[in-house]
Amino acid sequence: MSPVASPSLGRQALGSRLSSLFWRHPRLFTLLLLLPPLVWLGVVYVGSLFALLLQSFFSIDEFSGLINQEFTLSTYAELLRASNLDIIIRTVVMAAAVTLASALLGFPIAYYGARYARGRWKAFFYVGVMLPLWSSYLVKIYAWKMILSKEGILSWLAAKLHVSGVLDAWLSLPVVGGNSLSVSATGTFLVFVYIWLPYMILPIQAALERVPGNLIEASYDLGADPSKTFRHVLLPLAMPGVAAGSIFTFSLTLGDYIIPGIIGTSRLFIGQAVYTQQGTAGNIPLAAAFSVVPILIMSVYLWAAGKKGAFDAL
Repeated sequence: MSPVASPSLGRQALGSRLSSLFWRHPRLFTLLLLLPPLVWLGVVYVGSLFALLLQSFFSIDEFSGLINQEFTLSTYAELLRASNLDIIIRTVVMAAAVTLASALLGFPIAYYGARYARGRWKAFFYVGVMLPLWSSYLVKIYAWKMILSKEGILSWLAAKLHVSGVLDAWLSLPVVGGNSLSVSATGTFLVFVYIWLPYMILPIQAALERVPGNLIEASYDLGADPSKTFRHVLLPLAMPGVAAGSIFTFSLTLGDYIIPGIIGTSRLFIGQAVYTQQGTAGNIPLAAAFSVVPILIMSVYLWAAGKKGAFDAL
C-alpha cells in the first residue's frame, strides 16, 4: 500500500465505522445533531434569561444610582405602583384586543384559503397573505403613520364620505382617541392588527385543511344548518389553529415597543418601559422586572393554549 493512499483509506474506514455506529444507535445520531443548537439555546437564551431574572431581584440606590446587588423584592413591588401597573394593564388589554380582532378577521380569510382556493388561486392566496411580510417592518409602520395622519388618506376618505364628524367624535374619546389616528390608541391597534394578521391566518388555515370535508357534509345530511355546523363541527376542530395563531399575535404585541413608539400616544407599553428604564433611566433592575412580566404572562398563556391543542397546529 502506498503512503499516499493510506490516509484516504483511513478516513474511509473511520467514516464506515461511524456510519455503522449511527445506524446501530440512531438516538446517538439524533443527540449529536441536536447538541449544538441545544448548547446554544442553553448558554445564550436560557443563560440570558437567568441573568435577567437575577437582575430583577436587585435594586438601585436612589442616591448614587448604582445597582445594589442584594436580594430584594422591592423592585417587583415597584411594578404595583399605579403608573407601572397601568403600563402592564394597557399592554395586556392591547394584546388581547389585537388577538381577538386578528382571529375575527383571519378566520374567514383562512376558511376561504382552505376550502375554496385551488390551483393558481391558492398560490395567489399565499402571496396575498405573505406579501406584507416581505417588506421592511419599519417601512410598513411609517407608511401607516402617513395613512393615519390628519392629512392622510383615511381622513381624506372620511371627508369624501361625509363621515368626518363620526371620526372626530371617535377621536375625542379619552382612551382610544387623540389629535389624529396616528397619535391615538386606535391607530396603534390598527397597525398591530395589520402587522400580525398573517401570523393568525396561516395556523388557522392549516387547522382547517385538516378538517375532513365529509364531516361537514355529514352535518348537513343530519339536518344541521350552516350556523350549527360552524359552531359544533368546524369551530371546535379549528380551535387549535386559532390558539396557535393567538400565541403569535398575543406574544408579539406584548413585547413590541417600536409600533407604540412611532404610532400612538405618549402612554408607554411594557416594551417601551423596558427600553426607557434600561437606556434613559439606567434602572436595570426595574427593566428586568418589567421583562419578567411578559415571560410570566406568556407561560400561563402557553399552558392554556396547549390545553386547546395549539401546538398540534404549529
